[in-house]
Amino acid sequence: MAEVKLLGFWYSPFTHRVEWALKLKGVKYEYIEEDRDNKSSLLLQSNPVHKKVPVLIHNGKPIVESMVILEYIDETFEGPSILPKDPYDRALARFWSKFLGDKVAAVVNTFFRKGEEQEKGKEEVYEMLKVLDNELKDKKFFVGDKFGFADIAANLVGFWLGVFEEGYGVVLVTSEKFPNFSRWRDEYINCSQVKESLPSRDELLAFFRARFQAVVASISAPK
Repeated sequence: MAEVKLLGFWYSPFTHRVEWALKLKGVKYEYIEEDRDNKSSLLLQSNPVHKKVPVLIHNGKPIVESMVILEYIDETFEGPSILPKDPYDRALARFWSKFLGDKVAAVVNTFFRKGEEQEKGKEEVYEMLKVLDNELKDKKFFVGDKFGFADIAANLVGFWLGVFEEGYGVVLVTSEKFPNFSRWRDEYINCSQVKESLPSRDELLAFFRARFQAVVASISAPK
């Protein structure tokens, strides 16, 4: 029987991308929680370039980067397809996953900025949300009516963004501004494939609030 291990952080949207893919395929795996401040030798040996999670280890061979891992899982294991079978739909799924991946830093950094820098960050995120809102008009998911590759890639904006908004007191999404995106997000969170695998919202809130306070304290500390 194939041995599958997943190294990750419980609060990481990138780790959860891989978990969803494994669960969609029905793959049994061992989950190993890593310590951000004291990374294991297994993690450092498995991902010596970036030293980050997630890492999938399949029969002793490590695969890194969440979207690369998703494609590997889809191609390696039996079960429902994660990427669409149709070549055009598959290209669309890859395009939107790349688009969302390119915007991750802008979304996260906006919450840690202040004043004019934060306003600039908000504008960048608003532009992204406008694009997504237009794309999701009259659509259940990014590619057709089936939850798949691009939707897994969108988990940061699908769930974690709302946690960041509440935790940091910065609201970026309203149903008035982005009705199609908001509808998709509600559909997304309540989708059976997602809902059963989401981390506790309360635990995430407590975790990110604590990290935010730590960052603010380090910035404010005398040099």
